[in-house]
Amino acid sequence: MGNYSERLLDRKIEKKIKSTGGILLKGVRFCGKTTTAMHHAASSVRLDESESIREQATLAPQIVLQGDTPRLLDEWQLVPSIWNAVRSEIDRRSEKGQFILTGSTSPSDDISAHTGAGRIARLTLRTMSLLESNESIKAVNFSELFVENTQIGGLGGVEIEDYAKLIVRGGMPALVNETPEIAQEAMIDYVTSVRPKKFEEIETT
Repeated sequence: MGNYSERLLDRKIEKKIKSTGGILLKGVRFCGKTTTAMHHAASSVRLDESESIREQATLAPQIVLQGDTPRLLDEWQLVPSIWNAVRSEIDRRSEKGQFILTGSTSPSDDISAHTGAGRIARLTLRTMSLLESNESIKAVNFSELFVENTQIGGLGGVEIEDYAKLIVRGGMPALVNETPEIAQEAMIDYVTSVRPKKFEEIETT
């Protein structure tokens, strides 16, 4: 995938592909799950593209599961029954790195599914850090904070007055190159669209 911005989770994903049959990549909407998963997948199907694809995934999941591996099933939660189908297919193939599932939710308690333990590893993708958006000078390694007698420090990089702009902009991948003003408008729309329905009920009472 061209122009891919590396994520801190990439190495962990690569390890899981080699050690487990499938990966469930979770994260808030707009944090880059699909882009990151596509970077590691050899083939993919988007379950949010059309109703016909979702019907096929429900009635004949084996067709949707066929493809070069790792096979990405994007927005898997739109067809909850696909979880059991993936788990069963991993058991049948007995091979590592078969599937990557992306979605904004985990399997709900009422899904009649095995937990996927030992078959599907769960990873959470966060919004971009300043290191990932290339706005950090990378002078301090987090792990070094816990090493005794290690001198830690660095000069340069983001100025103090810029932090307020970065906080307003946030770390959504699609917004890291936008101005704070544009990013702020986009985030207002984002929060409005994902806020719980109960908040809307409060506003109308």
